[in-house]
Order: sequence, then structure tokens, then C-alpha cells
Amino acid sequence: MSDLIPSDHTDFHSHLLFGIDDGAKTPEDSLSLVRDLTKMGCARFIVTPHIMHSIWDNSSETIVARLKQTQDFLSANGVNVPMRAAAEYLIDSFFLQRIKSEKLLTIHENYVLVEMSYLNPPIQLFDILFELQLEGYVPVLAHPERYGFYHNRFSDYEKLKDAGCLMQVNLLSCVGYYGKSVALAAEKLLNAGLIDFAGSDVHHARHIAAFSTRLAIDSEKPLTQALENNKKFRF
Repeated sequence: MSDLIPSDHTDFHSHLLFGIDDGAKTPEDSLSLVRDLTKMGCARFIVTPHIMHSIWDNSSETIVARLKQTQDFLSANGVNVPMRAAAEYLIDSFFLQRIKSEKLLTIHENYVLVEMSYLNPPIQLFDILFELQLEGYVPVLAHPERYGFYHNRFSDYEKLKDAGCLMQVNLLSCVGYYGKSVALAAEKLLNAGLIDFAGSDVHHARHIAAFSTRLAIDSEKPLTQALENNKKFRF
């Protein structure tokens, strides 16, 4: 897999900031993950800590502060790589309140990374996506292939696209890290032309190790294109 990542790559979905969500735990973890990803071709990072009400109650302020601390530690250890802070927002009823009350941390201009619960889609999903776009944002749905409730309802993916939602596949899905059904869903989405971008979604060293395995899908061409599309987020 790692040989597909182009040089000068922009990875806009990762959990590299230490001690702020379920990603890197320590500054040393952040350093190790960044070093490994740069060896694979990643030249800049847009880090996206989770923002989930009552689980990961991060804010723009806490994320930006931790970005500075992480960058300082990296620099002190000889790693100076461009890094910006965004967030991965859980779509729930609290997210609707957030849209109305604060400026979101975007991955680029008005593009905002969003995710759903893995158990079921939000009841007001399309209303929330509509409200998000009314506020001037473009939703980028993280890892749509991981939402098992859509695997037998493929037309729902098309409805999301029609509703203005862009889609980002996880590279880990494409090497079978999350299992066969997720890899198959990723392949179907790629072949259907529904995937716009690709992200690492790296949390820890096990994810890094998974990139040394072979692709579990046959959709190398659309995956390569999705990786190329990440150029949009260069900074």
C-alpha cells in the first residue's frame, strides 16, 4: 500500500496530536507516527482530533493549543513538517447546535470532516447536512465504507452524494485492516466513482504496520486518483 502514496502527499485525516483523543497517547507517539508517515511520502498533515459530545469534548481552542505543543516537541526532535489543525466532527444532535453557535475547524477553506456513529445513521442526517451547507460548509464524510448499515443499502451512498456530501476512503480499509466487508464496500465505492479523497486515519503504530501489507482490493486506479485529489488541500 505505502508505494501508492505519492511524494509530497497531503494527509488530511489523522490523529497525531497526543493525549487529546483515541490517537497518539504521548508526545513520543506523535513523533514516531509523524516520522513513519513522512517516510511513506506524507509531506504535510492536517490533523483531525475527534470532537464528540461527552466522549471527546475537544474545542477549537484545545485542539489548536495541542497542535502547538505537538509541533514544539517535533521541532525539538528535529522534525519540522507542515501541520495544520482541523477536526473530525461526529454528526449528532449536538453537532447541529455547534454549526449554529461556533466556527468549525475546517480541513481546507470551507471543507469540514464529519463522521457518523458506526451503529446507525443520525435520524436527522440529511437535515443536518443541509444546515451545514446553509452555513457555507462542504461536508467531507470520513470512511463511508466503515458504516456497515449502508453495506446492503448502496443507494444510500448515492443519496449522500446527491445531498452534497463528498467522501473520503480510509487507506486502512483498502488493506483489509477493518475486515473483508469493509474492504469490499471500499472497493464498490471506488469503482462507482463515489470516493473523492483518501486519508490515513492513523491512530497508532498498528495502523502504520498495516500499510506494509498488500491491497485487499482491485481498485488501484480510482484509489490512486483519490490520493491525487488530496492535492486540493495543500497549504
